[in-house]
Amino acid sequence: MEFLPVSDESLLRAAQVINSGGIVAFPTETVYGLGANAYDSAAAAKVFEAKRRPFFDPLIIHIASVETLNEAANLSLLTEETRLKLSLLIKNFMPGPLSIVLPKSEKIPGIVTAGLPTAAFRFPANETAQKLISLSSGAVAAPSANLFGALSPTRAEHVRDSLGGEVDIILDGGQSQIGLESTVLDLTGGGVKILRHGGAPKEAIENIIGSVQDLTNTENDTAESLSSPGRLKSHYAPKTPLSVFNLEDIICKPFEENSAWLFFDGVSHNAWKSAHTQQSREGAVKVLSPCGNLPEAASCLFEILHELDNSSFAKIYAQFAPQYGLGAAINDRLKRASAL
Repeated sequence: MEFLPVSDESLLRAAQVINSGGIVAFPTETVYGLGANAYDSAAAAKVFEAKRRPFFDPLIIHIASVETLNEAANLSLLTEETRLKLSLLIKNFMPGPLSIVLPKSEKIPGIVTAGLPTAAFRFPANETAQKLISLSSGAVAAPSANLFGALSPTRAEHVRDSLGGEVDIILDGGQSQIGLESTVLDLTGGGVKILRHGGAPKEAIENIIGSVQDLTNTENDTAESLSSPGRLKSHYAPKTPLSVFNLEDIICKPFEENSAWLFFDGVSHNAWKSAHTQQSREGAVKVLSPCGNLPEAASCLFEILHELDNSSFAKIYAQFAPQYGLGAAINDRLKRASAL
């Protein structure tokens, strides 16, 4: 395993590894991805093996040019109305934290899509990711660069600690800006459906293309036929048991000396402090955003959970964020981390 800072030389080296069938961890604006040539079934298999990821969970294909969709997707299967919506989504959200499920072309092997006739495509906004994809195959299949079901990585060090020698190269591009995975939007099968909340809020999408159906609860998928990554009931989980509550319920929780507490904002934290006079362990109380800023809270979520998970606490108690904008994605991750 090579751990390399991002540079022109390391990008060329990483692209060569992908082109030769290897796997590379790289930064994006959402979280770090573990990438392989999306046209190479043997390379894609290495991603599943490194992550210990079940083969029924499809991978998202990352591109660095909208024109790649003409090769990797079969857009001829879309209706005229759907193609118009796709065009609006591309114009307003690509590059960015939105993955769009489309009919796949025959060039994408079935292992990448878990045997489904569809694939999710994303054009990341991160410059390093764009350069790597352009220098390599032009289409890189890349889930989050961590062991399956564990906390997502927002730093190269998280990848190293989780996957270590399973990866050929880890490119260190610093901390991820958004800190949550992409929103997954399905344009196949009639209508428009959100399959996973993420960095592109539902409200922003609806402002562009109108009402969309929310299918983010896990009851719509079985483990054997997931239509999108991140839809299993238990996912994004720390090793430390985590429970999530609204503000009123977390304030009512009895104080536990060896537990950690994660609050959405400073107002909530102060309300909890007023109800509990006991002294907490150093580093036991964290706030996602002191001023209640949702983008700041989202960018800090996995970062703080990694820190708490490595601090030998017996439990983590977390507070829900407001259920709008990026708060929906934060709450989705907390629910799945606690398997609610």
